Amino acid sequence: MKICVFGAGAIGGYMAGELALAGHEVCVVARGAHLAAIRSHGLKLIVEGRMRTVSLPASDDPTTFGPQDVVICALKAQQAHASARAFTPLLGPHTAVLTAMNGIPWWYFYKERGPLEGHHLESVDPGAAQWNAIGPERAIGCVVDPACEVVAPGVIEHRLFKRFTIGEPDGSTSDRILALRDALVSAGFEAPIRDTIRWSIWLKLWGNVCFNPISTLTLATLDRVTSESGLRALCKTMMAEAQAITTALGLNIPEHMMERRLDAAGSVVGHKISMLQDLERGRSLEIDALVTAVQEMGRLVKVATPTIDIVLALVQERGRQAGLYGNERR
Repeated sequence: MKICVFGAGAIGGYMAGELALAGHEVCVVARGAHLAAIRSHGLKLIVEGRMRTVSLPASDDPTTFGPQDVVICALKAQQAHASARAFTPLLGPHTAVLTAMNGIPWWYFYKERGPLEGHHLESVDPGAAQWNAIGPERAIGCVVDPACEVVAPGVIEHRLFKRFTIGEPDGSTSDRILALRDALVSAGFEAPIRDTIRWSIWLKLWGNVCFNPISTLTLATLDRVTSESGLRALCKTMMAEAQAITTALGLNIPEHMMERRLDAAGSVVGHKISMLQDLERGRSLEIDALVTAVQEMGRLVKVATPTIDIVLALVQERGRQAGLYGNERR
């Protein structure tokens, strides 16, 4: 399979490396020192303590590569929005785009089959840039479980989990999703296909909507956020608001999954969640896809989100004060 990974950072680099080592025709779009290192020394993967190196085409210019079978978008949501038009050279008549990203995806209401069918989410795709440049008909959903980190330019360390849950927006088991599943499995990943990918997206988001902003505001590691009584209570309140939205959208996620989500997150001792890592490294904060979109969807279904609203206002201001949020929207 011919695959371009757009955004070869921690998750994208991990996927690109394993897929290339499995024999697929893989290229990557990257930038800066990371791109220079991949070009000079190959992409290095550290998995289970073993380092492997793979040579693959890498560029900051997507026109270098031409149309692909699949484009894996592994950018942060705000980066994906800013790069929407850059995907065009990679898109042939049948190219699929796997959105291997956290939070609410820009295509969420495409073939959603509810009263909001076709609705566009301004919080994650201002001006419908991705909807118009890429097209929701190309999208395949993905929930990312692996924990990875770029430990040096061109070097990706995999730490936990190998599952990428995938699903078509309309819930079908299409030929293209079966082919993608087979490619991911050939690379050693777990790739279950779900006919309700939005259910899986929301289950992960129940954690991200609270873990990320609370960690960013407090500088606390994930185990601290989920175990300190006051912070855990705050998480549960925000999760309950997200659950009410989920239910209003017609998705039934059992309440006991809330405690399971908290306990699973707390088992990763000393882990700094992605938004806190970005704050410390001076990178733009992925607030909108993880938190603002939840607020927007709450308003669409007339579910109040008072606690999410407060935490969102605080983390947005934290981002502005650090110069890491808001500039991309001006």
